[in-house]
Amino acid sequence: MKDSQSNQEIYNFVKIGHIKSGYPDKFGVPRQSGLVHSVSADVIIEPQFQPEISLQGLDQFTHLWIFFVFHLNGSKGFNAKVHPPRMNGESTGVFATRSPHRPNPIGLSLVKIKKVHADRIEIDGVDLVNGTPVIDIKPYLPQYEIRTDAKAGWVDETVMKKISVDFDSAAEIQLVDWVRDSGRNELRQVITDIIAQDPRPVIYRGFEETGGKYRQDHVFRLYEKDIHFKFTTSELAVVTKIVNYSSSK
Repeated sequence: MKDSQSNQEIYNFVKIGHIKSGYPDKFGVPRQSGLVHSVSADVIIEPQFQPEISLQGLDQFTHLWIFFVFHLNGSKGFNAKVHPPRMNGESTGVFATRSPHRPNPIGLSLVKIKKVHADRIEIDGVDLVNGTPVIDIKPYLPQYEIRTDAKAGWVDETVMKKISVDFDSAAEIQLVDWVRDSGRNELRQVITDIIAQDPRPVIYRGFEETGGKYRQDHVFRLYEKDIHFKFTTSELAVVTKIVNYSSSK
């Protein structure tokens, strides 16, 4: 079908399912799949696609491609150039990045299959917000998709700064209580892995030693909690508070 005003081809898709994950909000979600392995998630398949039949055979594979919609993009329009966080303020063409702000807000994630159930796929290594619409899934085929001679352009040229993560005394107590009450023994590692990637927008970086308005607490949500943290130096972050949503302000 063509749009009568722009004369562009238009294609309609329906979601085949959605993501159920421990990431309620965008901030703090790993920027790529596979960076944080300790958080499990589910791909819930809609009943009309007969998951008990359409998922048959998938348990013979170890990894899965997920095609999804960046449904929380907001009102940002298309820009031909974007500023990937790893480029520290430099810009490059949008098609040389995995920016969510694209002509079509479609994303691609490679995740590990933990178990295939009758109506869902249990996965880990996910980088998707809870409720993300899924438009397709495909098995990963290593014999065809591994390229040992592949290059990653500007990504190969960037250096990830090593960031240490500490918990202050109050946050340490709150973490211990949370682990005890939830039974999630992996919580310390998950929080550490997320912050160690520095989820802050580029504009907030570089003010750690000088102070000012950008040196402040940042908050990301994980499961039912708000995790407050701040950077005391460019290579050290401290978790200051772990609280329920309702008491986080």
